[in-house]
Amino acid sequence: MNGAHVLEANQLVKRFGDFTAVKEVSFAIDQGESFGFLGPNGAGKTSTMRMISAVSQPSSGRLSIFGLDPRTHGPEIRARLGVVPQEDTLELELSVRLNLEMFGRYFDLPRKLLRERASELLEFAQLSDRANDKVDNLSGGMKRRLTIARALINRPELLILDEPTTGLDPQARHLLWERLYRLKREGVTLIITTHYMDEAEQLCDRLVVMDHGTFVAEGAPRELIASHSTREVVELRFSTDSHEGLHDRLAPFARRVEVLPDRILLYVDEGDDTLREIHAAGIAPTSALVRRSSLEDVFLRLTGRTLVD
Repeated sequence: MNGAHVLEANQLVKRFGDFTAVKEVSFAIDQGESFGFLGPNGAGKTSTMRMISAVSQPSSGRLSIFGLDPRTHGPEIRARLGVVPQEDTLELELSVRLNLEMFGRYFDLPRKLLRERASELLEFAQLSDRANDKVDNLSGGMKRRLTIARALINRPELLILDEPTTGLDPQARHLLWERLYRLKREGVTLIITTHYMDEAEQLCDRLVVMDHGTFVAEGAPRELIASHSTREVVELRFSTDSHEGLHDRLAPFARRVEVLPDRILLYVDEGDDTLREIHAAGIAPTSALVRRSSLEDVFLRLTGRTLVD
């Protein structure tokens, strides 16, 4: 597509009766881009992903995928997509290889081609030595790699991943990240939803933060941090049972102070300088930590710390 938009959405809306899950969102995704959706539960991410997967039609607005309207060209669009669902839906009693070959039959791929692609994807997912094992005997990380490999059987131009590393240990997560980097280098466009902020920072060129069906922020991870947070954060802990009384004493030292039950966060530009000023003022925390501001700080500031069911 030579730099054209793979996907364009304009004033996209999704309603379920009287409830509006997605409220007039607009965005575009370029070929070869890794684009992320962040948001708390109920923010509208799943409804948006179902629309851009061409399995749920928008209530209103315009959606174009590969230059096609999913209302009239759904099967053609889905043939060029790969979708990795949040939950693995593998055939547990079949072998690893058969899971790939069976799924490829949905795309009417010839058997000889299917065998070749299955071998390529087994190598890609580092599962060649488990090709004849039952899926039920694989670890969680192996099953997740197989699910991603299965979504690639039709060599999709656009790969949609819903919470791709949920529940995996750090080693398995980093291996999956490396596999996704390889796909991006090969020109595959990625759309990712995740609750892991470090994952979003690592994988996404751009992302949006959704809350209550709308976009509350959009941009590259570092741009969002620069716009909505400070360069560094100082975390202070005190022996007192209540930190509320310390807010006013610490406010002059930071651009923003956030009081939590177990610690106080000071959003500042130079953490070490701030610590020296605090100690010089006679304020003595039991422990202090200076860290760089992260996407998680941005996410929590934009969507709040209250749990949403």
